[in-house]
Amino acid sequence: MTDRFPRPSGGDSGGPDRTPMERLLREAMNARAAQITPHSLRPAGPPSSRVRRLKPVYLTAVPLLGLAAAMAFGVLGFRGDTVADRNETPPPAATTSATPSPTPADTPTATATAVPSATTSPSATADPDEDEAGTPAGAPGTPSAPAGSTAPQSAATPYTFRGVKFRIPAGWRLAPQDTANTLCVLAPGAPQSATAGHCAPYGAELVVYNTADEAEHAQWPTPSALESDSGWTTQPYCPVWGNPHVPAAGEVVKNTAAPVRTRDIVAGRAVRKTQWLAACGQDAFTAQLWGLTSDQVYLSAVGLKPEHQAALVSILDTMDLGGRQAPAPAGVLTDVAVTVDGLTTGQQVPSDGSPVAFSVTFKNTGRTGYADVQPQVVAEAYGGSQPAVHGTMERQDGATWTTLDIAPPSVGKPARGPGFALAPGQSVTVKYRMKLTGQDGAGVMPVTADALVIPDEGVPTVLGTRTVPVRVVK
Repeated sequence: MTDRFPRPSGGDSGGPDRTPMERLLREAMNARAAQITPHSLRPAGPPSSRVRRLKPVYLTAVPLLGLAAAMAFGVLGFRGDTVADRNETPPPAATTSATPSPTPADTPTATATAVPSATTSPSATADPDEDEAGTPAGAPGTPSAPAGSTAPQSAATPYTFRGVKFRIPAGWRLAPQDTANTLCVLAPGAPQSATAGHCAPYGAELVVYNTADEAEHAQWPTPSALESDSGWTTQPYCPVWGNPHVPAAGEVVKNTAAPVRTRDIVAGRAVRKTQWLAACGQDAFTAQLWGLTSDQVYLSAVGLKPEHQAALVSILDTMDLGGRQAPAPAGVLTDVAVTVDGLTTGQQVPSDGSPVAFSVTFKNTGRTGYADVQPQVVAEAYGGSQPAVHGTMERQDGATWTTLDIAPPSVGKPARGPGFALAPGQSVTVKYRMKLTGQDGAGVMPVTADALVIPDEGVPTVLGTRTVPVRVVK
């Protein structure tokens, strides 16, 4: 809408309004009238069943506020013509819709279904720069590959790492993973800033080798580490809870007792454990290493507080390796599948000379035929106070029983005995019986069956192997 009475370009005269105040009032009224449009005259919308409180629309009051301001300026003595003549054509006034749109606060918000989530401990904080007195916390990790530290779990949580299934104990959390084959699970009370590099002394470290090359080039842990007597005497690091550090001048890391070696059964496999008691200066600590050597799976805890031992052992107790294909060691083939019947994992075997009968079946699952497969079944030493296995192992050859060495050969090649040909797809079953004596103490004893090719020269080739851990009882 245009002004029907244009103002002169200057001065207080030249139009029907003789004073600046009158011109200001007329401009304000014209601006307000310009807001009326055909859209403003449309019928009102149907009533809504939802009653809501609308926020006041302040934009419609802008011209009135302008009018009040202009009047104030006139009262204060500013020249009204200077204000009124700023533009020849007044700018369009702000307009609003006749039906105001609802504000975000008025829009209903969908609420997601609540799902259980990990909860932090009371002292946990999300600040990554928390000092070492704090408890670590973070975002929940993914089951397959943790990208960062996760929040402590309120209950044991299933987890899978490189095919190894286990449960993270309540209150423990994953540290950011730094290498492909190593996972660190931090115990409650570990510093907020703890990472996988601080797993000693603040957590448990799970190492899983998925290829023979990984296992062959591993520095630690390895099967030989389980046999080490010196253990931690040469470590350039003091894994002391609350004060891990590089040894100071004159501070020596040393063993304070002879290592203790034991065997047990985990996930249906024989597991070897070595424990060292050590000290760094005046600070004592315990180093523990478990090895499922045939599966290339290791768990270690160095410097962990004794109060976390039960939760640490629960990681082992909940392990499931059924869905994982272990890498074959160097020199071991998988052409022959070996199964044992009559001897089961955890079966009690008396050490009173009673015979325990079982059979071993060797089946060629490869494409190569073998003219002379040598079966070998031995009972391995089970550590602790039992450095060697006594008793006898017998094999049935026709109508007779042949006495064999029950222990693995310490040096040299196994003795060649009656063998058998094994074409692709063919299987042969051999019967055995084992007798232990009173010299054999209680413990877990692995019984291992191998299918060998023993050459005239060189190292024997293992075509297939199977180990069954049993419990020797007095």
